[in-house]
Amino acid sequence: MPVNDKLDFSSVLATAVHDMKNSLCMLTQSTESIALRSKQMGREDSEELSRLHYEVSRLNGSLMQLLALYRFEKEQMPMTIEEQYLEDLLNDIYFKNQTFIEQAEMNVEIDVESSLSWYFDGVLVDYLLNDIVVNALRYSKKQIKISAKQADNYLCIQIDDDGDGFPQDIIDLANIEVASQINFVKNRSGLGLFFAKLIAKAHINSGKEGKIKLENGSSLGGSRFSLYLP
Repeated sequence: MPVNDKLDFSSVLATAVHDMKNSLCMLTQSTESIALRSKQMGREDSEELSRLHYEVSRLNGSLMQLLALYRFEKEQMPMTIEEQYLEDLLNDIYFKNQTFIEQAEMNVEIDVESSLSWYFDGVLVDYLLNDIVVNALRYSKKQIKISAKQADNYLCIQIDDDGDGFPQDIIDLANIEVASQINFVKNRSGLGLFFAKLIAKAHINSGKEGKIKLENGSSLGGSRFSLYLP
């Protein structure tokens, strides 16, 4: 095969991921509708359908991360900075996961002033926060709190849970600045954390970059994820 006929495998992979993501979005919507009808009919398989919906959402989130990371690498990820109302953003994330939340009888509290707004890329931050919430739903016991406030010229969005907290190696991963230092095979959470940091740092205002922070001992006794946007 001539040299200039070689496939750009990364581009092919990105196209395949995009197609899979679209299919998974349709599958997510279908399982959500089926799970809702099943619950209304009192069928015993409604819990399994909710779990299926949750796992499909996780997989879809992972594909979105891969596609976004590819676009960042190719410098094809445009930043669309617009005014966003935090109450709308956080409620949208809740509704995306409502099927699993209700089936698992989770208590999810949203704490934000209705007037709070900030300038950032709503799509990318939605990806980031939804991935964190999906993981919090997986590891928490029964409670999650999602809050947003302005603090020290930053927008601070926090996700607290009542689980067992982050392992120390995950907290250490969040402090690694260079992607090449992360073993993505050994540390599956490394990709999600790198994705979160990349999106946070892409938000720059007055010389300040966005950042994330992981810690234990949240208001609910478990882990806390914090996103700071300047």
